[in-house]
Amino acid sequence: MIAALVVAFAATTPARADLKLCNTTSSRIGVSVGYQDPQGWTTEGWWNIAAQTCETLLKGAVPSRFVYVNAIDYDRGGEWAGSNFMCTADKSFAIKGVQDCVKRGYKRTGFFEVDTGEAQDWTVRLTDPEAGGSKGK
Repeated sequence: MIAALVVAFAATTPARADLKLCNTTSSRIGVSVGYQDPQGWTTEGWWNIAAQTCETLLKGAVPSRFVYVNAIDYDRGGEWAGSNFMCTADKSFAIKGVQDCVKRGYKRTGFFEVDTGEAQDWTVRLTDPEAGGSKGK
C-alpha cells in the first residue's frame, strides 16, 4: 500500500465547477470516485490518468461535501485507499448503492474521504510517497 499524501484544494479563481484529480506522481494511475447525490450513493471508475496530468472526474458542481477516492498505481503497484467501503468493478463502472457489494457481483473497495467544505469546484492531488508534506490552497 502506498503511504502517499493527498493534497486537495478549492479553486481560487472563478471557473467551471468540476471535481478534478491531478496525478503528480511518476506513475500511471487508475482512479475511482464515490459520492452521495439526491438519489443516494454512487461510485464511478476507472479514469486512467497519466503521470503529471490532471483529469476532470465529474463535470458540474461537486455533488456532495464529502467525496471518496480510491486510486491504483499501475506502474509501481499499491493503492491510495481508506476505510470507507464502496462497490467497484474491474472495468469501467457506475454503481448505485454501497451495500452488499460482493452479493451484487462487485468488489468491496476502501476509499479515502475528501472534505470539500461544500465547494462547488475541487481538485484532489495525489503525490508520490517520497514527496513528503502536504499543501492546501
